[in-house]
Amino acid sequence: MSKDHEASATVIRLDKWLWAARLFKTRALAKQAVETGKVQGAGNKLKPGRDVGIGLELEVRQGWDTRTIVVKALSEHRRGAPEAALLYEETPQSVEKRAQLAEQRRLHAQLEQPIAKPDKKDRRLRSQMKHYTE
Repeated sequence: MSKDHEASATVIRLDKWLWAARLFKTRALAKQAVETGKVQGAGNKLKPGRDVGIGLELEVRQGWDTRTIVVKALSEHRRGAPEAALLYEETPQSVEKRAQLAEQRRLHAQLEQPIAKPDKKDRRLRSQMKHYTE
């Protein structure tokens, strides 16, 4: 498919667009994510063969993060990351929310880390508590 034909395309399959936009490593992973509900449009579960058009708002869950993106351009071909980034735009609210959640996870991880390696006394207390709870 030539670039002229690609630019004139008004719709493309959802799984193919997600792969071309580099949101998923393979088209099979993109299809699986859509089928399992990790990609939604307006709060509704979508199908991998759904047509994507410019202006469509998608919610994409990847790992801990959920991104709200708006489709800006269409492409059936996977290209470099700088070109793929032009296919969509993440909403400012989504960026802010992801930053807040990342900060919360970072702080939570710091709180859970032990201050020091347990000494002999701490190990005895833990052992006693284990036996007490059993």
